[in-house]
Amino acid sequence: MTACTDTDAQPRSSPCAAHVDARTAPVLSRPLILLLSMTCALAVANVYFAQPLLESMASSLAVRPGLIGVVVTATQFGYALGLLFIVPLGDLLNRKRLIVSLMLLSAAALLVVASARQWSVLLAAMILVGLMAVVVQVVVAYAASLANAAQRGQVVGSVTGAVVLGILLARLVSGLVADLAGWRAVYYLSAGLMLGMALLLYRALAAVEPVRLDASYPGLLLSVWTLLVTEPVLRVRGVLALLGFAAFSVLWTAMVLPLSAPPLSLSHTQIGLFGLAGLAGALAARRAGRWADCGHAQRTTGISLALLVLSWLPMAWAESSLLALIVGVVLLDFAVQALHVTNQSLIFAARPDAQSRLVGAYMCFYSIGSALGAAAATQVYALWGWPAVCALGAAISLLAGLLWMANRFTPAHDLTEGNPR
Repeated sequence: MTACTDTDAQPRSSPCAAHVDARTAPVLSRPLILLLSMTCALAVANVYFAQPLLESMASSLAVRPGLIGVVVTATQFGYALGLLFIVPLGDLLNRKRLIVSLMLLSAAALLVVASARQWSVLLAAMILVGLMAVVVQVVVAYAASLANAAQRGQVVGSVTGAVVLGILLARLVSGLVADLAGWRAVYYLSAGLMLGMALLLYRALAAVEPVRLDASYPGLLLSVWTLLVTEPVLRVRGVLALLGFAAFSVLWTAMVLPLSAPPLSLSHTQIGLFGLAGLAGALAARRAGRWADCGHAQRTTGISLALLVLSWLPMAWAESSLLALIVGVVLLDFAVQALHVTNQSLIFAARPDAQSRLVGAYMCFYSIGSALGAAAATQVYALWGWPAVCALGAAISLLAGLLWMANRFTPAHDLTEGNPR
C-alpha cells in the first residue's frame, strides 16, 4: 500500500481509504484508548482550573487584579520545566511506573494549592501542579508509540480531543464548584480524582519497557536539544505552536475579566459555560488527525491559521454581544486544536524512535506561548481594556500565519514539513 505523504493528494490505495485492512488497524484497544483519554482530560484540567477563578483567588489572597494572571503563568512555567526534565524520561524508563508516579505527585501538589493561605505558597504549588501535569504528554507519547504508523494521527487526535474536553470541562466544572463551595474545593476534588485514576492506571496499563537507549539522564536531556537542532519540522511546528497557544491563552486568561465585571457581571458558572463553545476544538482534534493521515497537513494548517486570525473580529464585540463572543471562541478553539494535532502528527512521523523527547521539546513551545499569552493578556486588559486584548490576539495570530506562509514557499519547505522532494 502507498503511504500517505504531507501533500494534498490522496492515492487510491492510501491507508486513509475506508477499507483499512488488518495491517493498518490500530494496535490500541478502544477501552485502553478511552482510559488514556480520560487520564489526559483530568490531568490537563489541573492546568486550566484557575482561569475562571482568578478574581476569587485575587480576592481571597488580597492580590491586585493585574497581578493575578501570574497564577496561570506559574502553572505554565512548571509545565515547561516538566516538559524539559520529566517527559524525556518516557524514552528511558518504564512508562507505566512514570505515569502512575506523576499522577500521585500531582494529587499531592493539588492538595497544597487547595490549602495555600499565602500568595508565595500558592505560586510555588501551582508550579508543582504544572510540573506534574506533563503526565499528559507522557501518555500521548505512550499512545503514539503503540499506534500503527498509518493510524497514528487518528490515535493522537483521539487523545488530544480528550485533552480539549478536559480543558473545556475544567473551566465549566471549576466555575460550578467554586460557586457552590469556593475555589479551594475545586483543587480538593481534583486531588481525589487523580488518586483514583492512578489506581486504575496501575491495574490497567502494561509495563511496556522503552527501547533501550545507551544514554544517561544528562545525555537524554542533551538529546532533546540535539533534536531541536537536527529536526527542522520540530522547529517550524514548535514556533507555530508557540504563537497559536499564545493567542489561545490571551483569550481564555483575559476573557473572565470583562465577563465578571459590570455591566455583564456573570457568575463563575456562567463564565465556565462559555467553555462549551470550544467543543469545536474537540471535533477539530479528531478530524485533523485523520486529515494528517490522509496527507492534508498543509491544507489543514493554512485553514486553521486563517480561522485563527478571523476569530478575533467577532470577539472584539464581546462586551456588547455574547453571541459574537461565542462565534469567536468556536473559531479560535477549532483553529488552535486542528493546528496542534497536525503539528504533533508531523513531528511524530519525523522520528518514531524518539516520541517522548519530541513531544517534550514540542510542548515547550506550547507552554512558553501559553505563559507569555497569559501574562500579557491581564496586563494589556488592565491598561487598555478588552479591545486591546483582541488586537493583541489578532496580531499574534497574524504573525503565525505569515511565518507559516514564509516557510511554505521556501526551497527548504519539503525538508521541514516531511514532504518528499
